[in-house]
Amino acid sequence: MRSGSTPAGISQALFDELKWYFQYALSTGANVCASPNGNVLVKTINHAPTDTQGFIARDDEKKEIIVAFRGTTSLTDAFVDILIVPVPLLSPGVHPPLGSLVHVGFLTAYNSVASDVISTVRNQLQLYPDYNLVASGHSLGGAIASIAGLSLQQNFPHRNTRMYTYGQPRTFNGVAAHFVNSVFGNKAHRSVHTNDGVPSLLPQGLTPLGYRHHGVEYWQFVEPATPGNVKFCNPDGEDPACSRQIFPSAGINDAHGTYYGLTAGATFC
Repeated sequence: MRSGSTPAGISQALFDELKWYFQYALSTGANVCASPNGNVLVKTINHAPTDTQGFIARDDEKKEIIVAFRGTTSLTDAFVDILIVPVPLLSPGVHPPLGSLVHVGFLTAYNSVASDVISTVRNQLQLYPDYNLVASGHSLGGAIASIAGLSLQQNFPHRNTRMYTYGQPRTFNGVAAHFVNSVFGNKAHRSVHTNDGVPSLLPQGLTPLGYRHHGVEYWQFVEPATPGNVKFCNPDGEDPACSRQIFPSAGINDAHGTYYGLTAGATFC
């Protein structure tokens, strides 16, 4: 178990951490987030053809560079969501094992901004060489952030890289999901709120082409949002005692829009 978790749930410190990085994910919904979580806006991400949006921020107190992506808000985003064919995980600077596959829509969205993200982060690290890296996102943004997090870890292997995703649909096949687990361990934080159906929309496959979640899942299994009501799940990503038990027909529901007591539409700019 991760340090800080308890038999009844997780620690207050970890709960606050998960909530803090959700605030970055929410703030991608602002037209321009001039001060994400009260920190420095380094660059706004906006690629019109794929409607991939978000920002790169810098927290000089925590010594972090944060890359955050917006969830589904447009028809273009919805089109990205339904491009569910798995394709080889090919992205600048990423070297996964043979057989690694990823959702083509999510990969296309990230790759449309990958070079810009990597070059901006590289420039920041030249100025702030002791800073760590974080990727965050909700829903579609969570899927993109999971690829971005892997991209940051692979391109900057000597930096401490963490990812925080919320309501993320399955993004990788089994080979790629296990690769994410192997390079991140408990530095990958994937949150699911009660019966949010989006994480289960793409069912787990039993073939190399099938989808699988990466870990570590933090499942708020009941209301209200408190540390004691969040379960630390099996780090392999597919714990049958956690959100995997949610039937996929739940789909996009009220639970999808709220995490850690914060509701989609709120911004922290």
